[in-house]
Amino acid sequence: MIILSLVAVLASCSSKKEYMVRMFTTAGVVDMKLYDETPKHRDNFVKLVKEQVYDSLLFHRVIKDFMIQGGDPDSKNAASGKLLGEGDLGYTVEPEFMPEVYFHRRGALAAAREGDDVNPSKASSASQFYIVWGNVFTKEQLERLKTQYKQRTGKDITITPEQLEVYTTIGGTPHLDGDYTVFGEVVKGLEVVDAIQNVRCDRNDRPLRDVRIIKMELIK
Repeated sequence: MIILSLVAVLASCSSKKEYMVRMFTTAGVVDMKLYDETPKHRDNFVKLVKEQVYDSLLFHRVIKDFMIQGGDPDSKNAASGKLLGEGDLGYTVEPEFMPEVYFHRRGALAAAREGDDVNPSKASSASQFYIVWGNVFTKEQLERLKTQYKQRTGKDITITPEQLEVYTTIGGTPHLDGDYTVFGEVVKGLEVVDAIQNVRCDRNDRPLRDVRIIKMELIK
């Protein structure tokens, strides 16, 4: 029985598959790795890519030095200037928070969601996602963020040595850690994300000139 169990474990390990997604946009190509440790989000994203759900959708919410957001199914044929961001697929994905391992570093791929007032469980949108840009922080700024978080929630947050190194050198959005599920990261094409987060937008953060996801496909 022990031998059979060991064989099963080894077989499981050998069959572990790392998913890579290539996203073609009107601004360029971005390659993203999906984390095995967030299987609900990974499998849902892979399913939507295979079903071509993301093809022709817009990056409908872009905030400079913060993030770029897409995946609203209502954005495919949206008229210029239409307010977007409320579209969904009729279900949510359970949160898979791992803030001390997968956090909001620059290039992180994360799931958007509705606010805590209507979504206390912090469940993720089925299709809407964002890619982090953020800022580079000083150690003092990170300490202030920790204090503000404690005052707001009554909870302490831990900043690991890795997080400290990343947020003070590469950058990101540390105030989102533990509240939104990070399920992947950009491995190639970060300059495309930079170009998108620099486009001009209207008062609702929608780009004045559409930035469109042409298609997504699995490459691994």
